[in-house]
Amino acid sequence: MTTVEGHASRGSGQRPRASDLAFARPPAGSLGTALRSAAELAERERWVERLWAHDASLWTSDQGASESIAARLGWLDAADRFQTMTAELSAFAERARESFAVAVLAGMGGSSLAPALFSRVFAPAGRGVPLHVLDSTDPAAVAAIDGAASPAETLYLIATKSGSTAETLSFLAYFLERVGDTMSYEHRGAFDRMVEAAHPGPERWVADHFVAITDPGESVARLPWSDRFREVFLNPPDIGGRYSALTYVGLVPAALVGVDLDALLRSGVAMANRCREPRAATNPGLDLGLAIGALARAGRDKLTLVLDPGIAALGPWIEQLVAESTGKKGRGIVPVEGEAIGPPETYGPDRFFVAIRLESPADGAEGDLARTDERLEALAGAGHPVAVIRLHSLEDLGGEFFRWEFGTAIAGAVLGVDPFDEPDVAEAKRNTERVLREGPPRPAAIAADDPGLAGRLTEHRAHVPEAGYLALTAFIAATPERDAALARIRLALRDATRRATTLGYGPRYLHSTGQLHKGGPTTGWFLQLVAGHPHDLPIPDTDHTFGALIDAQADGDLMALVSRGRPILRVHLGDDPDAGLRALESAVARSLA
Repeated sequence: MTTVEGHASRGSGQRPRASDLAFARPPAGSLGTALRSAAELAERERWVERLWAHDASLWTSDQGASESIAARLGWLDAADRFQTMTAELSAFAERARESFAVAVLAGMGGSSLAPALFSRVFAPAGRGVPLHVLDSTDPAAVAAIDGAASPAETLYLIATKSGSTAETLSFLAYFLERVGDTMSYEHRGAFDRMVEAAHPGPERWVADHFVAITDPGESVARLPWSDRFREVFLNPPDIGGRYSALTYVGLVPAALVGVDLDALLRSGVAMANRCREPRAATNPGLDLGLAIGALARAGRDKLTLVLDPGIAALGPWIEQLVAESTGKKGRGIVPVEGEAIGPPETYGPDRFFVAIRLESPADGAEGDLARTDERLEALAGAGHPVAVIRLHSLEDLGGEFFRWEFGTAIAGAVLGVDPFDEPDVAEAKRNTERVLREGPPRPAAIAADDPGLAGRLTEHRAHVPEAGYLALTAFIAATPERDAALARIRLALRDATRRATTLGYGPRYLHSTGQLHKGGPTTGWFLQLVAGHPHDLPIPDTDHTFGALIDAQADGDLMALVSRGRPILRVHLGDDPDAGLRALESAVARSLA
């Protein structure tokens, strides 16, 4: 695909670097005017200088909010700070690899998405160990992780910024018990029994299977038995979860997988240095942020990500960063991740396409990438803004983390929102706690095999907002087969309605796009999928199960959306989600026909 220099670079006399944002065709008309106006405003009001100076007035005039923002900007120099810690992290990973065959990271949202990226993209490199990420409370997902390797051979990373994340604490309780059950008393030595006698509670040999990644103070204090963990990594408290990829949150699991941390952080530092430039023509983070922010204000608020297969896991990380940062005060950018690219006639006039490409794609991918290039060229020819970012190597993901963090902060300034809070996330959490405490409200659902489902879907589709997006929220364990079924349903809905589609597995998405759903623009249309739990698992030290927890989370989210007047239909897939998805797919086809 032929690309031209980025919008802010035109007329500067400079060619963009290969890694810069480059538009396939310069945006014209009102879109071009919006981009130029945003760049001029950012330079005139010294946005870059103010961001690096931690000047919260870039986003708000409220003094209380300003203090909160100023305390969450540590990500700006995280790559530089953590360059001095790579030897420590490498030594930790080496010791862990001598004792464990596999690692599991238990976390949610900002604590799990960067680790998931490292696990899938680098998987594992050199002497690295396989890393599994658990960010679902579906008992089937917990059981699948539990069955991937013996707990006796597994190192568990417990990642939570607050130390109070309900899902993560449930995972911790479950795996503490599982390790204890797996390793018999006879296998413990005299020293272990002596430690047990001196320290009642979980024994030292159990706690040695656990590592905490959290904040200092109250956060680590909330983690049961963390004082006996194999290792505790205390993250800088001035860095929010979704801005923490280049901190212990991302680097500890990356070290275990075998990522070259020095190269990754050098890339992050180099990008941070470029993002100190005051003009969009030479500042890749400013250029990106102005583009996604200004185009969203001009009506192109569906930021559609087109990623090479080798770096597809970057999509969910960007999705969370952009959605949770910008979706509030009735405004926001809707990131569309994982939606297969189609011909121009399948899209409405609300899209902005950003492709991220590897200069050296995986073997065998050339044909698919050529077809993607043809589709992108056709979209640009049809008048859609299309931009491309090219990465030299996988280690350039360090710079990409920073570019998108910086760009998202700038987009928040364009939209006039605070990109560092998440004011609407707590409501669903409170609803979940109430459901667990008082019992389920039994919200209405229609069975996937109900003959009337096609008609209900047709009625529900009539409530899709103008310039809206269709959100599928699936409170089931993810599998490749379910990914494929939900992808087919997404494409059928998109092609029939010309609306953007998104997919979130619950409860994972509650920590990412959930903020956008509730606090962003009132353009969402929701199809919530739930299922039974024939093989449920108890959560130790509580009176409920993982099945009850995920059901309560689905109830809590539905209640929050209904309270805001969002159109939502709940479909129950039954005890066999795969059969339920087949029935749903058939009903969707009949409805659209």
